[in-house]
Amino acid sequence: MLFRLIYDEDLAQAAYLIGCQRTGEAIIIDPERDIDRYIDLATAHGLRIVAAAETHIHADFLSGVRQFAEQTGARVLVSGEGGDDWQSGWLEGYDHRVLFDSDTFDIGNIRFTAVHSPGHTPEHLSYLVTDLGGGADTPIGMISGDFVFVGDLGRPDLLETAAGIAGAKDESAHALVSSARRFLELPDHLQVWPAHGAGSACGKAMGAVPQTTVGYERLFNPALSLAADEEAFVESILSGQPEPPLYFSRMKEWNRDGVPLLDAIPVPASPAASELCSYLDGVRVIDVRAWPAFRDGHLPGAIWTSTGVNFLMTVGSYIEPTERIGLVAPTEFAATLVRDLVRIGLDSIEWIITPETFDEYIASGGAIESSPEVDAEEFRELLSSDVETQVLDVRRAAEWDLGHLDPVVNVAHTRLVARLDEVPSTGRVYVHCAGGIRSGMAVSELRRRGIDAINIAGGWDAMQKAGCTEVKCG
Repeated sequence: MLFRLIYDEDLAQAAYLIGCQRTGEAIIIDPERDIDRYIDLATAHGLRIVAAAETHIHADFLSGVRQFAEQTGARVLVSGEGGDDWQSGWLEGYDHRVLFDSDTFDIGNIRFTAVHSPGHTPEHLSYLVTDLGGGADTPIGMISGDFVFVGDLGRPDLLETAAGIAGAKDESAHALVSSARRFLELPDHLQVWPAHGAGSACGKAMGAVPQTTVGYERLFNPALSLAADEEAFVESILSGQPEPPLYFSRMKEWNRDGVPLLDAIPVPASPAASELCSYLDGVRVIDVRAWPAFRDGHLPGAIWTSTGVNFLMTVGSYIEPTERIGLVAPTEFAATLVRDLVRIGLDSIEWIITPETFDEYIASGGAIESSPEVDAEEFRELLSSDVETQVLDVRRAAEWDLGHLDPVVNVAHTRLVARLDEVPSTGRVYVHCAGGIRSGMAVSELRRRGIDAINIAGGWDAMQKAGCTEVKCG
């Protein structure tokens, strides 16, 4: 049996290629939409991907299962559990099988057994993997999807907090405890291969180790340790979950109803500095240079984000799929950022310029804007004055609960666009997070919308050291 983890660092997402070398057949589980890299990996190992499966209807990225069916003819394997509202609606015309609890299928000499594990989603399946070709008659491991992570369980609140289904989180949490108890009946030696690692918004405390075992999670997973006490479990699993990015609801809908097919990875233009003005009209600009560089000068209306996990959480929450996109990014990030955007359905990437081209644009007299910033000491002096001050805290609610200025508005930066009516629309607004990064992202979006937002450098950490306490508000 060949087993390969394909990990997307920017989404903290894992897909799994599992193949039988004897027959040359392989399956891909939970692939992202740009499938060429999975095909290349399989080919390099002398395998052909004959099936594509998913553990559940994903919220954080667009599934590549339909793309596999369309492009390669691979058989589609999806869940039939969870009720009518959670069935894939795009299967007609494709070779497919709808799976239920305890159903089995073989890929070469490898057997997969579906295990209904609801809680994160109603239809969620895990897959037990048995290497029959190696002489095994019991599973070696479980593809756990968003059910069991290293040190955590998949959050059960997304149907309510991301998809807007009122009252769903309590029901899902009670379903999750039943799944957890069933998981604890498995043998300790069984390996567990989760769909996410640290940084994903699909849980609140998952570890950075790529895999685990049932026995290890039995000993050290805080959520599983509460499985015997249902009410304590429900209270704990629902508390402290991070606010989901706004794009999650769109991913749910597309993955259920049919992901738009991808003809090819976009190839953006690379305009020269002298041409850039003609490329700006109607384009949403994303700038991933270092914050100080963006702060001091950027293209009009640009939003700022760091690379890595923050990139998709931010742009997915601030930009719609219908919008045209331009990027300001170092050459070494360009290809990765394009694929990142495609993975959440932001396909209209028209151009990319480097920081060097941007500098040339400035030198030639091109129009720019800046994002004002104050340090924590300046902000403390402001609070000590008689000036009434408007403050926006863009940390997660769980961070807010541990300590905050009062009274101020708290809206997580990934939910900002949906809650703009809570942000003061007149006068100056001082914005902070924990360390100054997320607030920089929020400030860029607010200023694009005409709000006089000012970043507080160093965020809450620096503010506490400076002795910032109460706010004088009108």
